Amino acid sequence: MIKVLIVEDDARVAHNHRCLVEETPGFTVTGVAHTAGAAMGSIARERPHLILLDLFLPDRSGMELLRTLRGPGRSKGGGGPEDGRSVDDRSRDGRSGDGRSVDGRSKDGGGAHEDGLVDALVITALRDVGHVREALHNGAVHYLIKPFSLASLRDQLERYAAARSRLEQSGEATQNDVDRVVGLLRPASNRSHSKALTSPTGRMVAEALRQAGTDLSATEAAEVTGVARVTARRYLEQLCTDGRAVLTMRHGSTGRPEHRYRWVA
Repeated sequence: MIKVLIVEDDARVAHNHRCLVEETPGFTVTGVAHTAGAAMGSIARERPHLILLDLFLPDRSGMELLRTLRGPGRSKGGGGPEDGRSVDDRSRDGRSGDGRSVDGRSKDGGGAHEDGLVDALVITALRDVGHVREALHNGAVHYLIKPFSLASLRDQLERYAAARSRLEQSGEATQNDVDRVVGLLRPASNRSHSKALTSPTGRMVAEALRQAGTDLSATEAAEVTGVARVTARRYLEQLCTDGRAVLTMRHGSTGRPEHRYRWVA
């Protein structure tokens, strides 16, 4: 389960984002913070994987918070010097201000990230290119400009989950693996509008695959949606082309291998 902290000073917007995150499979909300100070405390306690970060906060800019969490001077636990001591001071006894070791791990060895990093999806009305560049430079996985549809936010969450899943796989990465992860996190603008999702039938096939929670064959997708197998397969293949699904082959004892499709974004 991917743990999300929502950092947003507008209570109504925060509520809408919380509802959407909780409705997205594979995600859970650890809390909502309306100030940077509250966000730092929540990060130290809950150790979320991802924060939805507004840049307009009443006590401190979201960009400054991002630099604290992701910038060169950060402490690996994701927290800053909120206890009044520098990172160097806290490292003398091998503990961060919240009781974790300075390598970002908790006393019991758990934690959201082995390297202590917290990912951030910036959500803001700021359109200045300098802010976009600074956010990406400081490690934001994406930059969503308000106003945007909730569907756009859900799309980014699903892409983040797919990219995270790929990065958690063991073994060496191929260039194709890297390209796919980068493409998921930073999709080209035309990838945000899947051709498979432009028709009601395509959306129905995509939703069936997403809700399945496992891979499906074209025959199985056809049975779930009530469309012809050839129609289901056409849309499933388009979802693969759009980067929203992946194709795997299941080899049986005889005959041709079965095409299996799995939702990833």
